[in-house]
Amino acid sequence: MVNVISFPALGITMSVDTVAFHIGPKPIYWYAIAILTGFILAVIFCMRSAKKRGINSDYVFDIALYGLVIGIICARIYYVIFDWDSFKDSPLDIFKVWEGGLAIYGGIIGGILTAFVYCRIKKQNILEMFDICAPGLLIGQAVGRYGNFLNAEVFGKKTDCFLGMSINGAAPVHPLFLYESMWNILGLILIIIFRDRKKADGQVFFGYLLWYSCGRIILEGMRQPEYILYAVKDVVGISQIVAGILIIISILMLFRLKKRSDNFEEALETEEEK
Repeated sequence: MVNVISFPALGITMSVDTVAFHIGPKPIYWYAIAILTGFILAVIFCMRSAKKRGINSDYVFDIALYGLVIGIICARIYYVIFDWDSFKDSPLDIFKVWEGGLAIYGGIIGGILTAFVYCRIKKQNILEMFDICAPGLLIGQAVGRYGNFLNAEVFGKKTDCFLGMSINGAAPVHPLFLYESMWNILGLILIIIFRDRKKADGQVFFGYLLWYSCGRIILEGMRQPEYILYAVKDVVGISQIVAGILIIISILMLFRLKKRSDNFEEALETEEEK
């Protein structure tokens, strides 16, 4: 399927085919390529970060590989559960992941669970590993969101903003893929700047959760209604509720980690005075 996507105020128009190429009769979709590209860049970044910190980069690779599979499964399950009406009459469509329909929070949950179990098995510091992987999540999300652009899906409400995006001649709408990608890139820059200043393992990870969830709770409300998985119809989306919960958890955990770090430093100072 070919969509004509334009940014009228910027004078940009392009025709975007959802299919990148074919391998025999099998179409390879740009959506899948965007997700895979984000994954590869994230893995490379995190493996290098692990190596610099004296951690076996193979652990990161294993977590990423298992996490990709489990994350996609969880992202699809999350989406299907909260949009069951779209699948109940055609259950086989559940498996057509390449056509879109992955809920990012489902993927994050799957990735976190994978990393947690793996670290327990390998007896690694869980929070330290989470800190190393957090920037990778932002990279994957920043790049992967372009899959929505290439599929001409998950856009926002009508707008007069100079960034307004028109799809197949329709009225301009908010390009949410771009907003979220920019938000994630900014978050990545902040993490890179501040991660080496952390005083406790876990601060980077919960900082990531806080940052991403703050952006998501706002952007979710800007979506076209048909792209929102509602908890309360036309009032609040599932992702907004999840984002709100994660914001609270992240703030509490950051305070807890800071307090633990402060207590540890006080104990060290007391010991030195003795």
